[in-house]
Amino acid sequence: MKQYEMVIGLEVHVELATKTKIFCSCTTQFGGSPNTHTCPVCTGMPGSLPVLNKQVVEYAMAVGIATNCDITRYSKFDRKNYFYPDNPQNYQISQLYLPICRNGYVEIETQSGTKKIGIHEIHMEEDAGKLIHDEWEDCTLVDYNRSGVPLIEIVSEPDLRSAQEVITYLEKLRLLIQYLGASDCKLNEGSMRADVNLSIRPVGAQEYGTRTEMKNLNSFKAISRAIEAEKLRQIELIEEGKTVIQETRRWDDNKEYSYAMRSKEDAQDYRYFPDPDLAPVVVTQEWVDSILNRQPEFRDAKIKRYIEDFKIPEYDAQIITSSKHLADIFEETVELSGQPKEASNWIMVETMHILKVREMEPEKVSFSPSNLAKLIKLIESGKINRTVAKEVFEVIFDKDMDPEKYVEENGLIMESDEGALKEIIQKIVDANPKSVEDFHGGKEKALGFLVGQAMKETKGKANPALINKILKEILMH
Repeated sequence: MKQYEMVIGLEVHVELATKTKIFCSCTTQFGGSPNTHTCPVCTGMPGSLPVLNKQVVEYAMAVGIATNCDITRYSKFDRKNYFYPDNPQNYQISQLYLPICRNGYVEIETQSGTKKIGIHEIHMEEDAGKLIHDEWEDCTLVDYNRSGVPLIEIVSEPDLRSAQEVITYLEKLRLLIQYLGASDCKLNEGSMRADVNLSIRPVGAQEYGTRTEMKNLNSFKAISRAIEAEKLRQIELIEEGKTVIQETRRWDDNKEYSYAMRSKEDAQDYRYFPDPDLAPVVVTQEWVDSILNRQPEFRDAKIKRYIEDFKIPEYDAQIITSSKHLADIFEETVELSGQPKEASNWIMVETMHILKVREMEPEKVSFSPSNLAKLIKLIESGKINRTVAKEVFEVIFDKDMDPEKYVEENGLIMESDEGALKEIIQKIVDANPKSVEDFHGGKEKALGFLVGQAMKETKGKANPALINKILKEILMH
């Protein structure tokens, strides 16, 4: 059987984190009762006129700079004409001829080393509304809340060759955009979604095969499964002597099957023409420089700095920086506590454990860095031990409670009164002659048992180092 390779290009749609829509002042907030975040402009009423939101242009330029694009100095909006119930104007305002960003790239790490994925263009456009299919009433309803929410579409070159490369590229893009604050990129809420253009060809062939497009995939698992299934479908067609048809397909992730929606349109099918209601966007060098100066420190630079300045392992640095939210918590905690290794450990061990057990996203972490820093200082000063600290951390994680207040109110200050501890330990030694005998017989586990009994007796509040010291003194007496 012939060996085939995939050729994949992506169109990634990202909803921008502006407070208002691209051409009107309606809120972009997710949710809300149907058709309440609307006005004459975003519902396409006759005579209403669009006014461009400057922040949309700035976010688009920031993403373009982060992905090594050229910024178009004279950019225009066009009308993409098509009829669909969720498209109230019967056209979408987009950019075809002069998009805001062009000719960029993103570098990803693959099994065979660093690979450059070309970005053909990034253009600004408005989102459409949402159709809700009501099976009970056997009808379709339209919610225009999302209509006019600002989007950028990041169009890659056909440089991707596997599902793994696609996921790596998308993860890199998502982190860049999240670090910029340009979007939360929540795939489950549709603020980041991808269309996959895929074709296959024999390994070594230069010409592209016929491509299909799979629309609006909004989870990495679905994207990966859709790619593998479409690859097999196209190979089977070719092996059977049939032809791959250029078409748009919809992936059903529950059935793990795709079906044809429509034959693939070309640009002329949309009768694009310049939007007469919107002036061109003229970008000056000063404007580009101001965006450039506001670019944040991205993940790769953070990882390097964490290893060099904070002396934490590369693995820890990679995990912490995989979420901008966690990286922000970590950095502020370090600043307040002066303990980078401790801050890293609390995020890497306890935080990650709770996130895994509760199946939570890192973005849902709501405790303040100041409370984590206070917890670290309580341990450092010897006021609580690590057993108590773990209990306190869970309270901080759930309620963001001040650990100093919680420790005091619940009587958790570490017992370091040597006289009081001596009495408790002497009683434990007297009550466990077998363990004492085992210890003198060279069994180290016996000491661990006695320490455990002392910790139990003091409800975990005693200083373990002090218990060890007193125990050895009594046993060696």
